[in-house]
This record gives sequence, C-alpha cells and structure tokens, in this order.
Amino acid sequence: MSVLALEAIVDHGLIRLPPDVKLPDRTKVYVIVPANLTPKMARIVSPRLAHPEQARDFMMEVSEELGDAGL
Repeated sequence: MSVLALEAIVDHGLIRLPPDVKLPDRTKVYVIVPANLTPKMARIVSPRLAHPEQARDFMMEVSEELGDAGL
C-alpha cells in the first residue's frame, strides 16, 4: 500500500484539500490530527465523598421556627 501525505484544512466540519489535489470519489483516506491541535474540553465533575459512609454527616435537619419574638 502506498501512502501520500497531504496537509488539509477543516472548514465547517469538512476536510478541504488543496485545490491541486484531485482524488476519485469513494477513495479511502486516513486523517491524522496532531495531539497539540486538538481543542481542550472542559471537564466539570461532581464532588464525591472519599468515604461514602460519611454521607449521613451531611443530612439536612429541618426545624420549625416558633412565632415572632414580638420585637
């Protein structure tokens, strides 16, 4: 299998080859993206307890307020 390396540009999600490159339809191609060019994705994680058995320490306690102190 012979290999031809070309530099292309991604334009609106499509790979645009240089105008002088003509490939027949349904040609199998391989795309290699350099690691330093991939965009970093933000990762938001939920907090986790190191010891899940401590979850009861964080249970909410509901207490009812008595009437106004009359101030």
